[in-house]
Amino acid sequence: MTLDIKELDAAVEGILFAAGEPIHIDRICLALDLDKLSVQQILQRLGDYYAFERRGIRLVRMEDSYQLCSAPEYADMIRRAFEIRKTAKLSQPALEVLAIIAYYQPTTRAYVDQIRGVDSSYTVGLLVERKLIEECGRLQVPGRPRLYRTTKNFLRSFHLTSLEDLPSLPGMESEGQLQLGDDGTLVDAVSPAENVEENENTQL
Repeated sequence: MTLDIKELDAAVEGILFAAGEPIHIDRICLALDLDKLSVQQILQRLGDYYAFERRGIRLVRMEDSYQLCSAPEYADMIRRAFEIRKTAKLSQPALEVLAIIAYYQPTTRAYVDQIRGVDSSYTVGLLVERKLIEECGRLQVPGRPRLYRTTKNFLRSFHLTSLEDLPSLPGMESEGQLQLGDDGTLVDAVSPAENVEENENTQL
């Protein structure tokens, strides 16, 4: 069956609505038997339409996945309609742990503890519960500690399309290594949490 442009837009919209969660673009391509470029054009058209017409929904992209979400400017009214309490913002320790994992992922809790100088087990568990980080395997060393990385929910919560949108971390070389001065201190050191906190204009 051949669909016209309007029907293709409607079909993609229906798929996104029915999914209720981020859906990878490849699944949409498979469902409509279209190439990736064609589907990207449809998604761009839908996203522009929702924004230009000031609709109550927005199309959010998270790397190669897409999801329909409510427009942030109507969050208070939507919350009141469903009597949803606003989720508390992350504490400073939680932001610190989340920032370390975001910038150095995949990484272990022991590495996070080493940077912070305190035990982070409770905070790591909290971030897993909030679906901001997740386990992604084990490090191949004695004890095989768990590795953690950020999730798509992290990207969505901080309004990031991909991890490449994270602010650059001063003192970080292109290979991802920290630049140390002669005295052993970080060059232009800034806490990763400060960069992540800049994006916390969200309802976490």
